[in-house]
Amino acid sequence: MKHTSHSKLTLSVHAGSPGDNVYKGMVTPVYPSSAYDYEDMPATLYPRYFNTPNQKAVVEKIAALENAEDGVVFSSGMSAIMTSLLAVLQRGDHAVFQSDLYGGTHYAIVTEFPHYGIDYTLVDASIPENFEKAIRPETKVIFIETPSNPTLKITDIKAVAEIAKRHNIVTIIDNTFASPVNQNPIDLGIDIVTHSGTKYIGGHSDICCGVAVTSKKYVEKILKKAINTGGALDAHTCWLVERSLKTIVLRVRQQNYNALAIAEYLKTDSRIGKVYYPGLTDHPGHALAKAQMPGGFGGMLSFEVKNSATEFTHKLKLIKRAVSLGGVESTITSPVKTSHAKVSAADRAAMGVTDNLLRFSVGIEDTQDLINDIKQALA
Repeated sequence: MKHTSHSKLTLSVHAGSPGDNVYKGMVTPVYPSSAYDYEDMPATLYPRYFNTPNQKAVVEKIAALENAEDGVVFSSGMSAIMTSLLAVLQRGDHAVFQSDLYGGTHYAIVTEFPHYGIDYTLVDASIPENFEKAIRPETKVIFIETPSNPTLKITDIKAVAEIAKRHNIVTIIDNTFASPVNQNPIDLGIDIVTHSGTKYIGGHSDICCGVAVTSKKYVEKILKKAINTGGALDAHTCWLVERSLKTIVLRVRQQNYNALAIAEYLKTDSRIGKVYYPGLTDHPGHALAKAQMPGGFGGMLSFEVKNSATEFTHKLKLIKRAVSLGGVESTITSPVKTSHAKVSAADRAAMGVTDNLLRFSVGIEDTQDLINDIKQALA
């Protein structure tokens, strides 16, 4: 896959968007066929083989934004994560995960890995050496997520990648919260980058998809597993993803701007408890986030309401309650009721996920309008 020196703003528009080569239109056509001629073709095209035109267009664009060689687009973020893990793990292997993970990932590991005979260890990611201490002879993968969901903890990507390389271990990251606009883990030594494309990649709360981008070497392994498990994405959704990616830089930049302004406001309001946002100078991971997130600190933040979080969310008028994130509209959720509902109370407590914690996905609306909505709901 040939990359140029173009900026992300240019790549988001032009990479992986071949247009209409028949009628010379600017927009890539939808290729909905599930049946292709098998003669005189460089490869057998089939949606479950992840190689149809619309699938390839999405992969090329995201790979360009992540500085990856290639990738695979999936029907969900969990499909991307689990397929990538199972592509490089087998019975008898061991994996190391940071302990504060998205609830869906945590639940999948705890419930599925025992069936595959794969062992795992969860570690505090605030100290990179904890990963090295957990390594065994049979350790094959280190998996991290930064910023973490929902408390926005920052893991030192480069330090973890260096530890893994010393031990010949594959590294995988969930880069959903940062988006490829703000953070590119491959540049810092990570092997496989995954996203829930349902969030910032789709960006309009109308798409469910996932992606894994990496080197040709690991794409071959992931594809082999993916073809057997069948988590392919249909042509129409791929077309929507390609369309959405053309504006990802513009969207995320505005979300970065709004999130920082709102986090700074929340810090000054006595009715708010803890505020988690890596763009705040008092965030414990601020300096590290500034170094490894050159595009910005992201559109996600979390905070605790001192009174009833439920009452607060019901009083919001502009900001909507919703289970997902990353859309152009601002949404808010209670992790204990949604993303981390399947995580045990003890594990939630260890992660800092309290009953009054709210995760806020900041949209592209006017900054002051969002702050005013928060103020009236607190009042």
